[in-house]
Amino acid sequence: MGKTIRFGVSLDAELLKRFDQLCEEKSYQTRSEAIRDLIRNALVQKEWEDPDREIIGILSIVYDHHQSDLSQKLTEIQHNALDTIITSLHIHLDHNNCLEVLILRGTGKRIKDTAEKIISTKGVKHGHLSMTTTGEDLL
Repeated sequence: MGKTIRFGVSLDAELLKRFDQLCEEKSYQTRSEAIRDLIRNALVQKEWEDPDREIIGILSIVYDHHQSDLSQKLTEIQHNALDTIITSLHIHLDHNNCLEVLILRGTGKRIKDTAEKIISTKGVKHGHLSMTTTGEDLL
């Protein structure tokens, strides 16, 4: 980590009050920690916007495994994305429903394309892609 720099921030009193409430709700020890997280989140968001930058994606899907040929279709999509999918976790939620969590690594475009193919497959009840950073450029 580099040299720590102190700087001042001017805020409206009501905005600061709401920020302090947020810090307390999220268990931040100091305002500085909360501000660092906000900055890091903005930098990670910027990474996601670059379609050629390597990022990490976490895709979770819920589906009915009794849906005709769905498991086969999902497996086929995943096999076509072997360069992107690092690992997967499969959980039986109940007699009908399964949860699958996939960890993807690659360019933002490749991850989004793979996730969209999986989520839009008929029989997938819910899908959510969460993207994060490789951490390479964060302090």
